[in-house]
Amino acid sequence: MNRIRLFDHLVLMLGVFVMVAPVVVAFMTSTHDAADIHRNGLSLTWGGNFAETYNTVLTRKGGFTGEITGARMIWNSLILGVGFAAGKIVLSMLAAYAIVYFRFRLGTLFFWMIFTTLLLPLEVRIVPSYEVMNKLSLTNTYTGLIVPLLASATGTFFFRQFFKSVPEELLEAARIDGAGPFKFFIDVLVPLSRTMIAAIFIIMFVYGWNQYLWPTLMTTDERFFTLVRGIKQILLVWVGSNIPDYNEAFALAILAMLPPVMIVLIFQRWFIKGLTESDK
Repeated sequence: MNRIRLFDHLVLMLGVFVMVAPVVVAFMTSTHDAADIHRNGLSLTWGGNFAETYNTVLTRKGGFTGEITGARMIWNSLILGVGFAAGKIVLSMLAAYAIVYFRFRLGTLFFWMIFTTLLLPLEVRIVPSYEVMNKLSLTNTYTGLIVPLLASATGTFFFRQFFKSVPEELLEAARIDGAGPFKFFIDVLVPLSRTMIAAIFIIMFVYGWNQYLWPTLMTTDERFFTLVRGIKQILLVWVGSNIPDYNEAFALAILAMLPPVMIVLIFQRWFIKGLTESDK
C-alpha cells in the first residue's frame, strides 16, 4: 500500500511539475528585457525588470493606433468572459426548464437536436456567423463578440440533468401555493441551482476568456482587442532592426492566466459540488 501511495504521489508531483514549470519559466523570463531574452532565450533567473515590465504592459498605450493598453485588453476579456458565461447560463437554464417541465410532444427530439450541435464547433460555423454579424453591423462591438456564442448544448445538458433530479413534490407544492411557471423558476429552481450555476460559470468563463479565433475575426478596432489577441499582436512587430517585446508578451501571458485561475480557486468547492449534484 505504501508503495502504491508513493507511486500515486510521484505521478501527481510529475503532473504538477509539467503544468507549473512552463508558468514559472514564463514569469521569470518576463522579468528580463527583450534584448536579453532575444540573445539568451528563456530564463529561470530573476531579471530585475518586473515592476517596469508589468507597469508598461498595463498602462503604456501602444498598438498600431497608439491607444490600446494592457488594462483595456483585460477589461475587454472580462466583458467577453462574463457576458459569455452569464448569457450561456441564462439561455441554458431556460432551454432546460422548457424541456423538463413543459412536457410537449417533441421535447425530447428538440433536446437531442440541441445536443447534436456539440458536433458543430465554432470553427465549422464561423463564416456564416461572421456574415450575419457583419450584415447587422455588429463587428467591432461587444454584442457581436458575445451573442453568436451564447447557445450552449453543454449547459443545457447539465441543467436538464439537474432539473430532472428535483423532486416532483416541489412542483406540486408550488402549484398548490399558486405559483406560476415563472415564479416556480425564479423562486425555486434558480436558488436550488446555485452550485450548478457556479460550475457552469467557471467552465464558460474560462472558455470565453481564452477565445482567440472569434475575437480575431470580429474585431479590427484595437479598442475591442482581447488580452489573448494582444499577446499575438506584440509578436508581430518585427520591423527592420526592432525585435518583439518578448518580455511584455510573457507578462501579458501571465496576466491572462490570473483571472481564470482565481475564479477556479475561489469557486472550487461549488464547481465540484455542482458537477456531482447533476448525477444525483
